[in-house]
Amino acid sequence: MRKLLERCQPRHDIYTVFGHCMEAIAIAIANSVDLRARARREARYLDIIGRYGADVVESFPQVMAELALTLEAGMSDVLGALFHDLELHNKAKGQFFTPYSLSRAMADMLIGDTATLRETIETRGHLTAMEPACGSGSMVIALADALRSQGINYQRHLHVTAIDIDPRAVHMAYAQLSLLHVPARLIVGNALSGDIREQWFTPAHILGGWKARLASAPQDKTPIETISPVVAAKSAGSFKKTEPAPDCNKPAPLPRQLSLF
Repeated sequence: MRKLLERCQPRHDIYTVFGHCMEAIAIAIANSVDLRARARREARYLDIIGRYGADVVESFPQVMAELALTLEAGMSDVLGALFHDLELHNKAKGQFFTPYSLSRAMADMLIGDTATLRETIETRGHLTAMEPACGSGSMVIALADALRSQGINYQRHLHVTAIDIDPRAVHMAYAQLSLLHVPARLIVGNALSGDIREQWFTPAHILGGWKARLASAPQDKTPIETISPVVAAKSAGSFKKTEPAPDCNKPAPLPRQLSLF
């Protein structure tokens, strides 16, 4: 993948090419199953490929193929490692992608007692996870990997809401979670302010009917879609009352409780 992307130099800036490649891959996957924003995304896709010659454009599906083959060989944050390997991360903005080995260790500690997870699945039907700063998806991939190692099918029993303020990071995470068939809703936005600029739903989310599954969750477990967005307090000692559940026809707000399960 690195060699494919580096071929664009010095004619093109590799940082820009990498971002466009990730966005094109994300659009190609999303438009195969999510028809709601298909026209807008297709126009954006044509705008991206129109900026490059055939040699650069043809490298995009090759990068996607290499990504799929690598993830097939073993679960890992492939794109996060590639991003760092190409030295594209922005240190000035504090942009660092968690090494997958560390993410995996944290996921193992977080899971804890497998019996409790199975009891939750038996009662509720699924587990939910919230990642407020997902980056390229390292923590989510590690969680899915850890569940699989415990004999739990994450493709059927885990749903993830992942957020990042950087669209490029969301495109990277979306590509990897889609290829790993993780049911997920990815958001370009701010987990602290509740701002939502874009939403991406993985094929596993759409094909698995997760919108209905989350809406029909037992009432003692609040579904992600019904949690009100974060609202800044007017003063240090004031708190705003909980807002009513949003209209089902409107985009679901960000979760307020940033915790797993």
